[in-house]
Order: sequence, then structure tokens, then C-alpha cells
Amino acid sequence: MEDTLSALRSLMASHSPPLDALVVPSEDYHQSEYVSERDERRAFVSGFTGSAGLALITKDEALLWTDGRYFLQAEQQLSDQWRLMRIGEDPAVDAWMADNLPKDASIGVDPWCISIDTAQRWERAFAKKPQKLVQTTKNLVDEVWINRPPAEINAVIVQPLKFAGRSVAEKLKDLRKKLVQEQARGIVFTALDEVAWLYNIRGSDVAYNPVVHAFAIVTTSSAFVYVDKRKVSDEVKNHLEENRIEIREYTAVNFDVALLATNELDAVSTAKGAVAEVTKEAEKNASEINKSVNGKHQAEENSNDLIWADPGSCCYALYSKLNPDTVLLQQSPLALAKALKNPVELDGLRKAHIRDGAAVVQYLVWLDKKMQDIYGASGYFVEEISVKKEKHLQSLKLTEVTASDKLEGFRASKEHFRGLSFPTISSVGPNAAIIHYSPQAETCAELDPDKIYLFDSGAQYQDGTTDITRTVHFGKPSAHEKACYTAVLKGHIALGNARFPNGTSGHALDILARIPLWKDGLDYRHGTGHGIGSYLNVHEGPHLISFRPHARNVSLQSSMTVTDEPGYYEDQNFGIRLENVLIVKEADTKFNFGDKGYLSFEHITWTPYQTKLIDLNLLMPDEINWLNSYHSTCRDILAPHLDEAENAWLKKATEPVGV
Repeated sequence: MEDTLSALRSLMASHSPPLDALVVPSEDYHQSEYVSERDERRAFVSGFTGSAGLALITKDEALLWTDGRYFLQAEQQLSDQWRLMRIGEDPAVDAWMADNLPKDASIGVDPWCISIDTAQRWERAFAKKPQKLVQTTKNLVDEVWINRPPAEINAVIVQPLKFAGRSVAEKLKDLRKKLVQEQARGIVFTALDEVAWLYNIRGSDVAYNPVVHAFAIVTTSSAFVYVDKRKVSDEVKNHLEENRIEIREYTAVNFDVALLATNELDAVSTAKGAVAEVTKEAEKNASEINKSVNGKHQAEENSNDLIWADPGSCCYALYSKLNPDTVLLQQSPLALAKALKNPVELDGLRKAHIRDGAAVVQYLVWLDKKMQDIYGASGYFVEEISVKKEKHLQSLKLTEVTASDKLEGFRASKEHFRGLSFPTISSVGPNAAIIHYSPQAETCAELDPDKIYLFDSGAQYQDGTTDITRTVHFGKPSAHEKACYTAVLKGHIALGNARFPNGTSGHALDILARIPLWKDGLDYRHGTGHGIGSYLNVHEGPHLISFRPHARNVSLQSSMTVTDEPGYYEDQNFGIRLENVLIVKEADTKFNFGDKGYLSFEHITWTPYQTKLIDLNLLMPDEINWLNSYHSTCRDILAPHLDEAENAWLKKATEPVGV
């Protein structure tokens, strides 16, 4: 690590202009949350492996910013050469740089790895000094990363219509209508899940995310995909060409965005003539749309000349190729379109979650038996101190990794399984307090019947993506652990049962999950819910349920998916989280105040909650009724997918309580 920092500082000093600081973001060229191994630059320089964070290297300091999910993990992984900066507690990175770097400092960043939004925000912060943001022509980390993993050539696949639910032609038609409405003649897509969703393709370029390293440009008369052509089979080539999508090399996007800026891109398109009908319709729509700005009709000569780029996902390198006066900086129209699942996607998600629920129950049955056989645990149902057994065979022991591998095995046996949707969080005791803990075979803990075990996991099935968390105890939980678990469960139920008017954001609902914890002066440092993809990314926007202000920006709408996952974490002791996936649906209310229409949630995750961990005295009658009803549905839905012994276990796990 010392050698890496020294090598980077040497490159910073010899850079033209010399750099006072170098920013190393977590993101790749597509601003992805999860990146391929060769794009894990921030992890390489810092040693911190969490999915979110930013490294800053100055002439004499190295700092790492990350959020509350990763405070404990970062403390453990960072060497003493690094200083941890806690987002929400310490100054933001742009404020720190503005205040602590020289007044004329040059701050370097690879413009491919930073969004338009972030770059512009930093430039505003630096302008007071004046400091300047310098776009490096090469990524300096790549220059010193001797054993950087090579680029993999992974095949692109077609996502069939029976799973996608809508054709590429329909999606492109809707998109072009949006372009006309916004008076744009073209749009640049850099977010990997948006490219995959729009063109009904999938891939395996990023672990756990079925996406392809690709860009897309769509104009009112052409469509392009930028991808390493070695990944494209004849089947995929035919699929794209049938949909009038021109396949270009991945690196050509740099050149083509410049052509788009000067309105010359359509001239190079070989598929141009094939979309004449679409163009004609677009022109007709354009002539019908009279867009007003501040009540005044916009001059017609300015119409349809904008290039649309999402400031949150489009990289600064491509933005720099465009004329800033004619760029429409606005959230991608695909963000919401992708979040509003069509009936086929919703049906697939429901079915995927049933198979997934069966796998998780099979895992719990297996784990319950193993904990009793190997460790003398009282088990899932009995609340007693475990009788520790002497282990004669080391090979019998269960670790966080061997247990999670078994869970993956149960999932892998299910129809349409394509892999996990994120690295399984399998955590016992103090490790469960590390919110995004990732166990490693060499260092992970052995399971312990007298400590809480939390597992947060999910799978990619071709008909849907899953994400579930359950927290269990195989010995005798303490009164405090039960009280905390029950408070988390109460918040989980309150949010899942919410009814709310159209126009309500996830920011407004977040409090429902926290109130039971707040009553005891407890809380958690992460958001409460995120969207989930249809055989796509496990974290999907643009909506979320969170205390963070940007959760106000998008209201929840019918047919969105969102998770419900409150938690509580006690450092060095235990962690608790419960998570189900929900579908937003129209609510059948007695009244309809303001004619707004009301919404509610449909649970699609099916796995019981451990009643042994619940303090029933802390539950209200309606909460007990909901729990019993949910457990009854679990039994009915999962029964056909389980064998006789598994069904007997599930029946016991879902027996009515409080009656």
C-alpha cells in the first residue's frame, strides 16, 4: 500500500499540471455501484472493499470517505496510512478539498469515472479559491496497478420477450416520444442496466449484475450500442439488427458523442433508412408539441436540438464532448420506465420469489439440523442454552462461508437460476453488526449456537431478481436481543402495511420503520428500501425509502418494486435486519380524499420470521394478526416446492402465535 501511494504521488508530481490531490472514485466508466475486478481501483489503492466510497490522495495524506453501512468495515480494512472520513459526520469531500488544499490547487480525476453532477458540484466548490478540477488523460491508478485483472470477454445474451414483457421496438418508440417532448434529438445512455433493459440484452461483465459493458446512443432516427464486438454472437447480432440497432465498438462512443454534438452521427448510421417511419412520426409529434417556458412559446429554431444526458450517470468525459449550451441535464427517461414493471415482469418476480423462498426455507431446515447435530444447539424452535458438543471432526464445523455456500446450492437447484444477486452477507455475532459484512473463507467466523446469525442474500433468476434478509438464533436469545428484534419487526410490519396517497415519496414513509426503534432510543444508519430489478441490478432507482433528502425526489408509483429492510446493529455484539421485497399497488380505501388515489404494498418474499426471537408482549393485536396471516400464506405458497420433512418444519415455524 505504501508503494502504491508513493508511486501515485510520483505520478501526481510529474503530471502536467502537477496535481495537489488525486481523487479515486469507486465507480467505473458507467457510474456503476458494483464494478468488475479490473475497475476496483479504489479498493486497490486503499484496501477497503466496500461497494461505496471515495479515496483522496494528497501530497502527504490519504483519506477515504464512506457511508454508515461501512464504518466498521473500513476501520478494520484501512491501514494506518489512511484516515476514515464518515459521510454524514465529517466534512463532505468537496468541502474538505476546498478548505484543506492550497488555494490554487489542481485536483486530478479520471473524467470517465466521475458523473457530470459530481464534477460540476466540485467545480462550484473549488471556484471560490480558485482551485481547479483537472481531467487526467490516463487513469493514474491503472499506471501503477501492475497486476490489474485483464478485461474479460463474456458473451452477451438476449433477454427473451417472455421474460422482458415488452419489445425493444415498443421501448424505443416510447423513448423517442420522450425525446420529442423534451425537444431533444438524441440521448446518451451510460448506465449499464439502462442499456440492458432498453435493448433486452443481458451479460456477465460485472459479478452479480447481469449487465454488459456497453454504452448506447438513441436519436430520433437511429440507435447505437457500443460494445466489444467479440462478445456479440450471431443470435445477439440478429436481435439487435432486427431492432435497427447499429453495433459499434465500445471505444467508438468517444468519437460518436462528438459527432452527435455536431449533428453528424445519423449520417454514419447504416440503419438510418430503416427507421424512416419512426422519424416521420417523431417529426409529426414535434410539430404538434408547443413547449412553453415560463409561459412563453420557445422559439421554433431552437426546438429539437438538445442532447439529453443524465447528470447522475453520464460520465464527465462524454459530457465534455458536447456543447454545454445544448445539453439537457435531466434524469434518464429509462430510470422510471424501468422501475415501473410491466405485468410480465411482475409475474416473473412473484414466481422467482416463491422459488427463492423455498430455497431459503430448505436452507433453514438444513442449518437447524446441523446446528443441533454439530454444536448441540437447542435449535430454531426451542429456547434453551445450548449444550456444547465436543467436535471430533474439524471438517464438521460450520463457518459463515460454508453455510452461505450451502444456501447458494439450494438456490442453484431452482428453475431459471443464473447466479447470486450480490455477495451473501452471512454473519454471526459481532460480524452481524457490520452492515455490509462480506465473509472471506480465510478469516470468517465459525457459527455459534449462542449468538445471533444474520443472512442477507439474493439470486438472479431469468424471470426476476431477489433480495431477502432473515435473522435467527439457535440457542437462547437474551431479553435485550428479543426486544431489539421485535422493534425491528414492528417497523418492518408498519412499513409493509402502509397506505398512502399517490405522490408520496419514500422519504415520507421511512419514519414508519424507525418509530418502534426510536421509542427505545435506537436507530440504524442505512436507508430502509431500494428498488429491485427484473433480472437486473439488485439495487435499482430512481425511487428509494430513506431518510436521505434525495429520497424526496421520486414518488412511489403502482408497479414499482421496493424492499422493506429496517435493522438494528450493536457494535461488537450483534446485528438484526429483516427484509422483504414489496410491489407497490393501488389500495382499496373506503374514501379517496382529494381524488389522489391511494397506494399500498404487496409482499412477494416468503420465508417465516423466527417466533422464538419475538417478544409477543411487545406486539399489538393487529401486528400478531398480520404475522399469523403472513405465516399462513408462506405455508400455502411454499408447500408444493418442499418435501415432507421440510413442510413439517415449515408448519412448525409458521404455527399461529398469541392465540
